[in-house]
Amino acid sequence: LEPPTMAESPTPEHLESVRDTTVQPTTHWSLDPPAEAPGEFILRYWIEILSLVIALVGLGGNSIVLLLLGFRTRRSPFSVYILNLAAANSLFLGSYFSLYLWRIVGDLNRFVLVLLWFCILNMSYCVGLSLLAAISTERCLSVLFPLWYRCHRPKHRSVVVCAILWALPGLFWGVFGALYFLNKNHFYDCYLVLSFVQFIWFLLLTSVLGVSSLTLVLRVQCSSQRRRPPRLYLLVLLSVLLFLLCGLPWGIADAVRYFSGFGLMSYEISSLLACVNSGANPFIYFFLGSQWRRRGREPLRVVLQRALGEEQVGGDGGGTLPTPRLRMNNPEDENKMLRQGSP
Repeated sequence: LEPPTMAESPTPEHLESVRDTTVQPTTHWSLDPPAEAPGEFILRYWIEILSLVIALVGLGGNSIVLLLLGFRTRRSPFSVYILNLAAANSLFLGSYFSLYLWRIVGDLNRFVLVLLWFCILNMSYCVGLSLLAAISTERCLSVLFPLWYRCHRPKHRSVVVCAILWALPGLFWGVFGALYFLNKNHFYDCYLVLSFVQFIWFLLLTSVLGVSSLTLVLRVQCSSQRRRPPRLYLLVLLSVLLFLLCGLPWGIADAVRYFSGFGLMSYEISSLLACVNSGANPFIYFFLGSQWRRRGREPLRVVLQRALGEEQVGGDGGGTLPTPRLRMNNPEDENKMLRQGSP
């Protein structure tokens, strides 16, 4: 069985129409590669096994988050983002685990396997990155413009934004798959154009994520000198840091291969890091929401609500900045306050 690659053009001729300059994330999917040293093969084999274990554990964690936020707790604007992010991570991990096992034990047509692998994994990765950028941007706006955020934020903006961020990648990769069946002769040209569009979208989202996260870090650094930063801000920053360390290499490696044909890192390593990025978020939520000084066990629903900051704001989506109040005092009250020494 020839190895299915993440960015090769899926054709019936086993992807032979794709030139060597296109993205080829892996060429070592066979269990007995002829030109590979035994030690290197064993290392790749154990990395793949570790990726499957992490994918399975992360899928369980994200499923718990989906269950709690979807059916056990009252949804807030911020929890809608976390719910959709857990869904995107579950899709990525579930697809990676299922398609990998399907490739090993199943008798699936190679073209179908490559098309599913290529479209589903890249779509879920793109949705996760888009949602993370939206979360970081919204937290940044709540920090910079707290009054405007509380007063002028549309009620259903979280739902609308999540729907758009799911629809755009779904439409993009749906068009990608449809172009093969509708226009096979010119599919390679379309593939290059779509890959370039994907790179521009990845670059834009990464830039937005970096700028908004840096602003949030500076805000937390300033506020931490006066009081402890809210859990919600730490949750966002840790999720962004996790993506920059583990999720970003997947996109960067694909971009480097697309423009230069050079493999920045092996596909097994980038896949392992991507599985860690998608699977570790639930553990961040439960870690931040836990109160280690309490000896008794708490329901996971309570821990998750505390991590999202809902116990502080009661459904406002995690905004913890104080809202200035305007008090109208008559002259007698002001004179009384001055005599008492009150501000």
